[in-house]
Amino acid sequence: MNSIELCDVTKRFGAMTAVDRVSLIIDEPGVVAMLGPNGAGKTTTIDMLLGLRRPTSGSVRIFGIDPSVARVRERIGCAPQQSGVPESLRVREILEFVAQQYPRAFDVSQTLSDFGLTQYARRQAGVLSGGELRRLTLALAFIGMPDLVMLDEPTNGLDLEARRGVWDYIRAYAAGGGTVLLTTHHMEEAEALASRIVVLNNGRIVRDGSAQEIRRSGTRRVSYVDSSGSKIVLSTDDSDTVVRELVRSDVAFSDLCVTGQSLEDAILSLFEEAV
Repeated sequence: MNSIELCDVTKRFGAMTAVDRVSLIIDEPGVVAMLGPNGAGKTTTIDMLLGLRRPTSGSVRIFGIDPSVARVRERIGCAPQQSGVPESLRVREILEFVAQQYPRAFDVSQTLSDFGLTQYARRQAGVLSGGELRRLTLALAFIGMPDLVMLDEPTNGLDLEARRGVWDYIRAYAAGGGTVLLTTHHMEEAEALASRIVVLNNGRIVRDGSAQEIRRSGTRRVSYVDSSGSKIVLSTDDSDTVVRELVRSDVAFSDLCVTGQSLEDAILSLFEEAV
């Protein structure tokens, strides 16, 4: 059974189309990153997957079931960009309450430790810093031992140490058979975590593949120093052919270097192509 299945999904808000005929299947454990500029349709897509919004047309299924059905939510965890936790409740109380909504759950004390929240367990949520509140939101996403977790910009507001700790937790969760769909603006985060990257622009999927496949789909740079000492830089879709032609033409060169695009450059190129 597919964890996620979007079939020709469109979501409109009046005259504005936020998601435009998107089809997507996620059928195995691991981490999938959804990338795109602001307004690309990422958050709207996640909202539909969580059953918070209904598609204008097309179908959305989680484990083969409409996401608005209550029993599906027992298998899902989520961390939206805005936490929405009750400010007057203590951190431990919030985790205990949410854990009770699932048929199974991780130990609360262990979860506090996993997300660096032990020292804040008795603190009210309303006095937490932005980073502390973000860690609480992430802990809530995982506390119920869900099969699928959706994370919207999971490490926003976290310092480097906390971010790496969250990455380690997500990797361990996926290695244990869980599925994560996350949105992020951090290319380093996408490359560090995701085995698959889905790129959205203007509400449509413009590329779907691994980070390596997306980088390879763009241009590469061939640079060398010619006989006069000048540095020559060529952009090409086929660096192998360029190098062979240099050799075949008996061009005098030194310090030959072939570099591929970064993931960020490759994705920016996709956006430019879509304009």
